[in-house]
Amino acid sequence: MTGNNKIITALVEAQKNMTKAVKAATNPHFRSKYADLGSVMDACMGPLNDAGIAVLQPTGEDELGRYVETVLMHSESAESLKCRVPLILQKNDMQGYGSAVTYARRYGLMAMAGIAPEDDDGNAAAKAAPKSAQKRSEENEAAEVKWFAEQLPKMFKADDLNAVLSRAKAAGRSVAKMVADRANALGFDFDPDARKYVEISNAKDDLNGDEIPEFEGQS
Repeated sequence: MTGNNKIITALVEAQKNMTKAVKAATNPHFRSKYADLGSVMDACMGPLNDAGIAVLQPTGEDELGRYVETVLMHSESAESLKCRVPLILQKNDMQGYGSAVTYARRYGLMAMAGIAPEDDDGNAAAKAAPKSAQKRSEENEAAEVKWFAEQLPKMFKADDLNAVLSRAKAAGRSVAKMVADRANALGFDFDPDARKYVEISNAKDDLNGDEIPEFEGQS
């Protein structure tokens, strides 16, 4: 950075007044918010210009391929700072080229200005989504706990438990423990290789002293 003292001093002053780039645009492929080029420019161009720094973003090509070069030019001293972002095209047409240039300009400018993207107020609903999902998960687990509490006492065979084992694991640890407790009560052992319960002895006492019924709770 030798010989760039004036532009660095000016950039420090500009950064004091920069804001974060607001994530206002939506990526339809990933259903996520991001800071587009306009938001990045809104966050830094005013402070840069006020400090006497112009922004140039020409495209070029060298032995490594095509690129966008972001140049910060100090109007008073003519000192400059530069960085290059390579162009990686998804489609080899003008639309693909234009998208790649916009992408490179956005990231090059953020890197040179030293700004970062930030969620806007409109993302409050998106932030609340995990809570809603967590609530639904808790409700589903509660429903599964109820179902297993009703059906497990009707299960007397290892095959009965094995038929609902995957469902129990998907429902959560509390439900899986209910199945494990029922298996222990019936004297079954878990075979880790087969990943299922096995009956150690064919001579099991019926809990009610009657004939062991067939379980009909699992379709």
